[in-house]
Amino acid sequence: MVSVTDDLSELFASGELTLDRWMEMILPQASADERRPVTVAWELAQVSYGTTCRASGESYFEHAVSVATILAGLKLDVHTLVAGLLHDAPTVSPRVWHAQRERCDAEALVMIDGVSRMDLISELHESPGNDREGQSEALRKLLLAMAQDIRVVFIKLAERLHDLRTLKTLPEPVRQRVAREAADIYAPLANRLGIWQVKWEMEDLSFRYREPETYKRVARLLREKRQDRERYIQTITGELKAALESAGIDAEVHGRPKHIYSIWKKMQRKGLGFHELFDLRALRVLVQDVAACYATLGVVHSLWKHIPKEFDDYIATPKENDYQSLHTAVIGPEGKTVEVQIRTHEMHEQSELGVAAHWRYKEGGARDARFEQRITWLRQLLESGRDESAPEDFIDRFKAEVFEDRVYVISPRGDVMDLPRGATPLDFAYYVHSDVGHRCRGAKVNGRMVPLTTTLKNGDQVEILTARNSVPGRDWLNPARGYVTTSRARSRIRTWFRQQDHEKNVAAGRQELDRELHRLGLRDINLEKLAQRTRFPQTEEFLAALGRGDITGGQIAGLLRDQVLPRDEEQPRSLERQATSDGSGDVSIYGVGNVLTRLGRCCQPAPGDPVIGFITRGQGVTIHRQDCPNLRKALETDSHRLVEVSWRAGSEKKYPVDIQVDAYDRQGLLRDITAILTNEKLNVVGVNTSTGRDDHMARMTLTVEINDVEQMSRLMERIAGLRNVVDVRRAAS
Repeated sequence: MVSVTDDLSELFASGELTLDRWMEMILPQASADERRPVTVAWELAQVSYGTTCRASGESYFEHAVSVATILAGLKLDVHTLVAGLLHDAPTVSPRVWHAQRERCDAEALVMIDGVSRMDLISELHESPGNDREGQSEALRKLLLAMAQDIRVVFIKLAERLHDLRTLKTLPEPVRQRVAREAADIYAPLANRLGIWQVKWEMEDLSFRYREPETYKRVARLLREKRQDRERYIQTITGELKAALESAGIDAEVHGRPKHIYSIWKKMQRKGLGFHELFDLRALRVLVQDVAACYATLGVVHSLWKHIPKEFDDYIATPKENDYQSLHTAVIGPEGKTVEVQIRTHEMHEQSELGVAAHWRYKEGGARDARFEQRITWLRQLLESGRDESAPEDFIDRFKAEVFEDRVYVISPRGDVMDLPRGATPLDFAYYVHSDVGHRCRGAKVNGRMVPLTTTLKNGDQVEILTARNSVPGRDWLNPARGYVTTSRARSRIRTWFRQQDHEKNVAAGRQELDRELHRLGLRDINLEKLAQRTRFPQTEEFLAALGRGDITGGQIAGLLRDQVLPRDEEQPRSLERQATSDGSGDVSIYGVGNVLTRLGRCCQPAPGDPVIGFITRGQGVTIHRQDCPNLRKALETDSHRLVEVSWRAGSEKKYPVDIQVDAYDRQGLLRDITAILTNEKLNVVGVNTSTGRDDHMARMTLTVEINDVEQMSRLMERIAGLRNVVDVRRAAS
């Protein structure tokens, strides 16, 4: 990749670079179909960039071609090369780009738009903050999460690598900023993704500008012994090749290039002097398969004495970025130490190109285990991506699955915060601080006012508006309202209510208890015994918990189960259902029961036939077979009058209870109550209703079969929520 870049610079300088010559350099085997989009992109780049130059003095066109050349060196596809050529076009000449962008292929357009969004990373990296390491890690996550297509990250890495190569002519503050950003974000990200040839060069160039004196000192030490080292490497390479040939192992043996930053980092980490390092003289052996790797290791150890504790098997146990190789250190001729790396050709391609290799297609510090797992999964996904039927299928999988459990948003100070996916601005407020959440009165996302129930997306900039007198609302805890989705926010809100006026909560709890007891038809309940059945054994604490919402009405019904449901021997015989002479009593009608029912004469349904009920005008419910011809018209015009029915069969024991409903009479009241009973799949085994002429108050007594008191409490709660309903309670016996 470096040699191609050097040739490219010479061609630009001489004015001899043409599209055909460039394509011959980077894609010599490209088909006509592959050349076509690149040709269009080359022309668009020339029109869009013109003669506009960057701060470094080179033209934007030269920069774009250099970025695309780096991407070609990573063996990425032609769509990525097109995006690399045009990644700066929207900012350099927006008017021209807007007019011409439709000529670009659609897949590359998505990547170009993604690269433009990534400019946010540089802005955030310069934001003030003490935790630079933590912020840099968050920015790496944000960059990956924001990328709709993982190839956008490769383009960004290539762009930053070329920026580092052209830093020399820029002012010192700019050099420091770009170098620090590369060291903090992009080189570690290249390492995570296993793109080692980008990682090494980025680290060396960044080190050169961040600590120029140290860089020069290490480089000088390497240069001083360069000729002796190269002569020595040539000698031992010949010895090892001969030994491998004698053992029948087909192998390539090369001297391994040294990277200045890695040498300095090892000196710092191990506290060693330059001449104490084992890997200043290094060989790399490439073989055909894993078995040959271990066979080669045996040859090396038989040829030279190995150094204890300097052996690592990264084939059996790969590094977290999927790096695989055998590492050993030996004492070679003249008593000099030599490091030897042994790997297959496939492992070598993986180590140099990382996940990008599939697209034909150590940094220290604390690690986020879940993020590391995602990166490992990403690598596996890219591996399987080669077998996808179409590129868009793979990209859809990436967008749907990578980082699906987190969303990365930005605070007004530029801090990156990760929240569970589906989080809202109110969740974000409580993530910042409990007081911010409590006093929240509104939110801005990307500078615009939004509802507090808005779902946040990756890269959103969130600002919380607060007021001194604002307090949490109880509806914030209602899941149906969608204000908060995280357990952290819900916990903070509950804690706030728990700490408020104790007396108000006690009073609210007493009111809630009286309402529930009224519904259940109970009197003279021993409050102390009731409280002792909960985790709040003190009466006052029990009432306060009820007022705060920590205990619900359904839970109260459960605590009083033995006082609500009759014992088996106490169930009245009058409530037992009897079959009617026409057989309709053998049918269970959900929401209606066998009250005012008859079997349809047209289809004569019999037990075992699939059946359905039709609510008639004034004649109750008629039972029909589901294939009855007379029902076809009803399915089209009166489907709302159909009810679910089934033949009676053996089932779990149910308890009949009487529920009293008082409501101002209105049209559709009985229909609405029936709909609730149908949804709850409850049988009505008796109905008694009357309406007062003077007060127009409807009074209904429903005899309903229930499984338990929690179901009864839920039913009464739903009926009480209907329009015009005044009271719902357990009827007095």
